[in-house]
Amino acid sequence: MCGIAGIFHYETVKPVNPKRVEAMTNALAHRGPDGAGVWTAPGVGLGHRRLSIIDLAGSPQPMHSADGRAVIVFNGEIYNYRELRRELEQGGAQFRTDGDTETILAAWQKWGPRCLERLDGMFAFALYDCATRQLFLARDRLGVKPLYIAELPGGALAFASELKGLLANPLLRRTIDPLAIEDFMTWGYVPDHRAILRGVRKLPAGHYQLLEHGRTPASSVQWWDVSFAERSRGSQQDHSAELLHLMREGVTSRMVADVPLGAFLSGGVDSSSVVALMSEASAQPVTSCSIGFDVAGVDETAHARKVAELFATDHHERIVSADQFDEIDHIAGIFDEPFADASALPTLRVCELAREHVTVALSGDGADEALAGYRRQLFHAREEQARAVLPQILREPVFGALGSIWPKADWAPRPLRAKATLLSLAQSGEAGYARALAILAPEQRTALYGEAMIRDRAGYRAEQPFEKLMRNAPARSGLDRAQYADLKFWLPGDILTKTDRTSMAVGLEAREPLLDHRFIELAARLPHRQRIRGTTGKWLMKHTMERYLPDDILYRPKQGFVTPIADWFRGPLADAARSVASSELLVGSGWFARKPLAQLAEAHIAGRSDNSRVLWQLLMLERSLRHLKPSG
Repeated sequence: MCGIAGIFHYETVKPVNPKRVEAMTNALAHRGPDGAGVWTAPGVGLGHRRLSIIDLAGSPQPMHSADGRAVIVFNGEIYNYRELRRELEQGGAQFRTDGDTETILAAWQKWGPRCLERLDGMFAFALYDCATRQLFLARDRLGVKPLYIAELPGGALAFASELKGLLANPLLRRTIDPLAIEDFMTWGYVPDHRAILRGVRKLPAGHYQLLEHGRTPASSVQWWDVSFAERSRGSQQDHSAELLHLMREGVTSRMVADVPLGAFLSGGVDSSSVVALMSEASAQPVTSCSIGFDVAGVDETAHARKVAELFATDHHERIVSADQFDEIDHIAGIFDEPFADASALPTLRVCELAREHVTVALSGDGADEALAGYRRQLFHAREEQARAVLPQILREPVFGALGSIWPKADWAPRPLRAKATLLSLAQSGEAGYARALAILAPEQRTALYGEAMIRDRAGYRAEQPFEKLMRNAPARSGLDRAQYADLKFWLPGDILTKTDRTSMAVGLEAREPLLDHRFIELAARLPHRQRIRGTTGKWLMKHTMERYLPDDILYRPKQGFVTPIADWFRGPLADAARSVASSELLVGSGWFARKPLAQLAEAHIAGRSDNSRVLWQLLMLERSLRHLKPSG
């Protein structure tokens, strides 16, 4: 795993100062502590920080192709590079290294942009072709690896693996985009279609962009998508066998490394399945890492320990205090953009533990999105059945009126929150699912905003891009559309961002075998009944893994990392909760109104309501803005 950065002059070919590229690259040193390099030519500069995983001494970057025509900086891993290399050698390609980076160079020279279709891996890279004078920027199918792009004065673009790489360039304007604040207050993160700073964007997952000197940059091109529009016609037994085969392929391909390798193990279905298949493929005990909490109700170490004993892993666990609030500023610095998923704190802890023992760790990310493992997807599928029976012309006035007067019960499980269900049923499937996923509904956000935000927002709602994504999804049902949106919106914006930043912060490479694109594509074709059966999501995967794992691992209620932020804001963070109402960055800017923020904090501290998630959002936004030091 690595960090990449660079500058490209598309308007006028100007010299690139290597010191400027070096500064951008050095800001990413945590992503690559094992080496650094910079290359410049008229109008272009590429920089790289390396974390050595494969071909430890033989693949320094920036790397030139064998004929010197192309240069690349690359962040990620190509899992099928050996097969590609053999094919390219048969066509006359020559190689000087044993790693995967040079394979991308040769693939580009043979196939051009279509080389991406041949790459099985996680990646973000920048490749400059000296012959055509083109810069090729590309990102993997599902967005495991990030790539930020910024417009600079004078007709230039800068790019980097993280926003902090761009922040190291003095030409970057640090102007906050208020629409990104609207997005953040809705989802708890800034989605991939936007960035917190104006003039900065993210290359979307499954896209590439081809830049040329003397030409205005063209829009990015989507080179991969997942379709839910088809249904596989095989039997359940056939699907189970194919699913297991692809899971095995995904795991074994990601076990290739020249450094110590292990796995995160929470004791849930996904990480336990990964450890089971790693153990099956390995002649040595798998190194597994778990963390637990000193609060019994949220501690899962007993389940993780049971799986570790079952497969005789070299298991490491650590019990940490739930009081991790002293890490708030550190987290803000890790993510750059505001990020309010409180599970980032325990995720950082398990990455720190893993890094003490291994350099590469396999995770279980991806299966919930692909196979309908979230409860919200189950609820949405049921709501869609009701929508199919009752037309919206009836649903909107009846359920909307009931929902508006029904008392709020945020403390209750979702099935018992009638207000949320009624309001959801009053809307279209897309709007209802967006409401289920959002932390704050539009009316709740508007109640917090100041005049400047209401003016700058100009009628924009953060749900609009999400709903459009669902409406235009290649899908056959409401469940399909919800899963598609989760894979394209939630997964890269929240889950993969969290894993990438926390693992890279400690120099650990995280790999996601359940995001193998062939596994994802099969899951999208499965009939509904093999995704959800009764109240069980991920049904076929759980059924398939019964030969490896006991029922109390496979079928116990889903439990994620929990951080007791509600208690924090009534205890050690009470003053921090009150401070958001006087923050110059939040209130002084006109983005938020002082009175509703103060009321929000006092109601929570007094125990009249649970406003912890919103307070956490506001606190993380304030700390991120401190870190970014906006100029206007």
